[in-house]
Amino acid sequence: MRPVVAYQGEPGAFSEEAIVALWGSDVAPLSCATFDDVTRAVQEGRARFGMLPVENSIAGPVRDSIASIAASRLTAVGATELPIRLCLLALPGATIESLRSVESHPVALRQCREYLDHRPWLRVREAFDTAGAARNVAAARDATRAAIASARAGELTGLVALAEGIEDRAGNVTRFTIVAREPAALPSRALDPGRARSNLKR
Repeated sequence: MRPVVAYQGEPGAFSEEAIVALWGSDVAPLSCATFDDVTRAVQEGRARFGMLPVENSIAGPVRDSIASIAASRLTAVGATELPIRLCLLALPGATIESLRSVESHPVALRQCREYLDHRPWLRVREAFDTAGAARNVAAARDATRAAIASARAGELTGLVALAEGIEDRAGNVTRFTIVAREPAALPSRALDPGRARSNLKR
């Protein structure tokens, strides 16, 4: 049976990409609205594991996620790291100059401050999720709105990438902690959860 792995966000979120990168096709990702919902799904047995981001090499610690892990008292059974490449997504036909707002998860927005600072006409809006921001932009059918998310989120929502790799530094990586109710075996690619901090370069 494929393990159910809970994550915060919608299909196309980087947490979902981290799940697939670790387990391949032999997994059933479970979308959750919040980090607390992820840990709750594991606690209640609706998911075998939870995949939660804890640190990004540009933005630093993901404090809300870390707090959810600490409050849950779940066991950290492993970790993984995922390269993060951020795209500016909008409706077909839109241009960067025609945009008036951009939305994404706060942690993603912190990863591309320099790009946004050089485009002051873009009003920045925080969203609960990168992929969710892409879905909202697609649903609004407003060519002045954009989202910052993964290329896959754009593919899933029908948005096009007006710019790719807009993160402040190359080699952008997010580290994830994998939690469970008790120690459990993970794919061999999983990292040791015992390291207090990752080796992500600042």
